[in-house]
Amino acid sequence: MLRLLPMQVLMLAVASLNSLISGWFASNYVGESAMSAVGLYAPVQMLIGALGGVLAAGAAILCGEYAGRNEHDKLRSVFTVNVAAAAVTGAALGAALLFLGGSGMTGFFTEDPLIKPAFDSYIRVQAAGVLPYLVLTQMPSYLIMDNRNRRALASGIVFALSNVAFNIIFVCVMRMGTAGLALASVLGTWACLLVEAECFIRGKASVGFSLRSAEWKELPAMIKIGFPGGATYIYQAARGYIVNRLILSYAGENGLAAFTASNVFLLVFWALPAGMLVVSRMMISVSIGEEDRQTLTDVMRVMFARFIPIQCAVSAVLCAMAVPLTHLFFHDPSDPVFMMTVWGFRLLPLCMPLSVIYLHFTCYYQASGREKFANFLAVLDGVADVVIVSLVLMPVIGMNGVYLANVANGVITVVLIFAFACVMNRHIPRNMEELMVIPEGFGADPEDRLAFTVRTPSEAAGIAEEIQDFCSRHGADEKKAYAAGLAAEELAENIIEHGFSKDSRDHSIDVRVVCREDGFTLLIKDDCAAFDPVAMRELEDRERDAGRVGLRLAFGMAKDVQYQNILGLNILTIRI
Repeated sequence: MLRLLPMQVLMLAVASLNSLISGWFASNYVGESAMSAVGLYAPVQMLIGALGGVLAAGAAILCGEYAGRNEHDKLRSVFTVNVAAAAVTGAALGAALLFLGGSGMTGFFTEDPLIKPAFDSYIRVQAAGVLPYLVLTQMPSYLIMDNRNRRALASGIVFALSNVAFNIIFVCVMRMGTAGLALASVLGTWACLLVEAECFIRGKASVGFSLRSAEWKELPAMIKIGFPGGATYIYQAARGYIVNRLILSYAGENGLAAFTASNVFLLVFWALPAGMLVVSRMMISVSIGEEDRQTLTDVMRVMFARFIPIQCAVSAVLCAMAVPLTHLFFHDPSDPVFMMTVWGFRLLPLCMPLSVIYLHFTCYYQASGREKFANFLAVLDGVADVVIVSLVLMPVIGMNGVYLANVANGVITVVLIFAFACVMNRHIPRNMEELMVIPEGFGADPEDRLAFTVRTPSEAAGIAEEIQDFCSRHGADEKKAYAAGLAAEELAENIIEHGFSKDSRDHSIDVRVVCREDGFTLLIKDDCAAFDPVAMRELEDRERDAGRVGLRLAFGMAKDVQYQNILGLNILTIRI
């Protein structure tokens, strides 16, 4: 998780620069009306992102579960259905935005004579970017599954650089105003998509687009599973619309400009909790597909022990830098918008650590079939908490009421997650499994599972006897127990000999044996260069090769042998 996190955060942060770049050019080169137009479009963008998020979250969880079960045809089908649904939805939404902006039917956003023309112009051009944006939101899960983080980062860099270049041309040189801001964003989105899609178009990725292999019945399952996570953003879009109206009522155009400025900057740093979720979501779904109780709880332990402290440190720095950050957008401390923005930077980062907890648990609830509670949390987090608290506080303390409402929202959702665990367990949770409310029948019991990590040849030499003893105690005949232990030892020794020496990084091998009703499952995972040991079978079967006795025995008795490379890990599964 920690190895994958930096690249995911960088990728999402670079992609998130789009809003920051637009906001900076709007405030410095066009004016506050343009900044307000960008702010009014934010709920629309959030709604579009939410629809993409429903498809992306559902597809990622399905892909993780199918990968955990080695069902490659299902993976290809999910990819095809996912991308096709995103493209069709993007085309329909783009047409709707073009109609709204072209007909001027945007009065329900604002009737302000200074802001409305700018907003109409902005939304008309943004319509051309909806389709590529929705398809683009589907790509991270497949790129991380193929360990193509560098391509994802490269596409984000192309996005940011092209956006800056186009803004200089259309806004600074050609003076196109809000239309120029939108056009720069649209062209940057298309450039980013082309970079990411190239490996899929040329067939270099492990999954590819194939209408013949598409099982369209996957779409309802994808939407059902992904809805709670994506619904949060749908509700946030509604919340954004309501909050914008409240801000205009209680704080005016200055308040909306301040809220937009702090939000567009912090959006870059929201890449940290978002990146944490992308990494964890795939780990959670693969663990559920493998019915791996231990790894499932380990994901949450890493979240609490590592992710939360990292996020707290980042949030503390943002709060401390409130005044310098405000100077990026507004330069006169005596202007009311200045201090409104300062308080946005001081308060809004406090939401981020709480959101990490909420996002991880919501993802787990989605993947484990607890959609009802996940949907309940999505309604509260997405709209109810912030709107209700804002309605109470804004008449009293003005703009700060919105900021404090966002913090209160995070506190409420985390308290409800803990309360849910208390109710389901009928007592205060005593460990991570009880906090997650993992069903009793999920995965293997601790006594039916043997797991250890190998880092040195001496550690590899001792695993055969331990595995053989474990299998014998669980009813395996002598030959099966011997084959399982010897195969694991030979594989570990081979990985150490050939994989560990490929580079200077520290490597490890995770070995797991699980006893099930239908036999034993031997799982070997390593983080070395991609290598398929199943391809060795022809060589190992030759009579002139007297070695690898355990591997030949295990392959000969196996009901199924599967290899895959996911998240940069070689995963070999042998069912005996």
